[in-house]
Amino acid sequence: MPVSEKIYPRTQDAQTVYLKNVITDPRIQIGEYTMYNDFVNDPRDFEKNNVLYHYPINDDKLKIGKYCSIACGAKFLFTSANHTLSSLSTYPFPIFFEEWELDAANVADAWDNRGDIVLGNDVWIGYEAVILSGVTIGDGAVVGARAVVTKDVPPYTIVGGVPAKLMKKRFSDDVIAKLSEIRWWDRPEDWIKNNLGAIQTGEISKLK
Repeated sequence: MPVSEKIYPRTQDAQTVYLKNVITDPRIQIGEYTMYNDFVNDPRDFEKNNVLYHYPINDDKLKIGKYCSIACGAKFLFTSANHTLSSLSTYPFPIFFEEWELDAANVADAWDNRGDIVLGNDVWIGYEAVILSGVTIGDGAVVGARAVVTKDVPPYTIVGGVPAKLMKKRFSDDVIAKLSEIRWWDRPEDWIKNNLGAIQTGEISKLK
């Protein structure tokens, strides 16, 4: 079965799924080969259990690139979790428009809209990490276990902690620039198979 249709990448492993093939919400866009592992809940329920406060009224999107690895319990926390800070009160009065005789069309005034969550390609999200709305995570970046990501993460950097902070770059600036130019994740499958040795050993000079 081609990857475009397959749910489970590994035989007899129902904890890991190709995420693209279990998503139904058009506001969630997932690239090829991106996988999610969950040993607590059914990984096919990612959309319900891991993408939170993602209400249609905001039209914000979760965009995840190709070949990403998302660990168990990672959460993507969207705008509706953000009670507005411009009001004198953080209480979400607009949500309870009937109680307070407010205009139902202004429900979204209860929160600050911070926009889409965007993950590049080849991103690794660690166990129970939390990504907040409006955050962009660059290609090749790594988010540590239980980190809370409140700001953008540059490509090929490792972040961790609460709030997440830069720990180190994965490679030198020269190698990062070359990887950003090569964009191996956009290459045909045959090219990737022929270069897996160099990819796995980190020898960029041996890419064919």
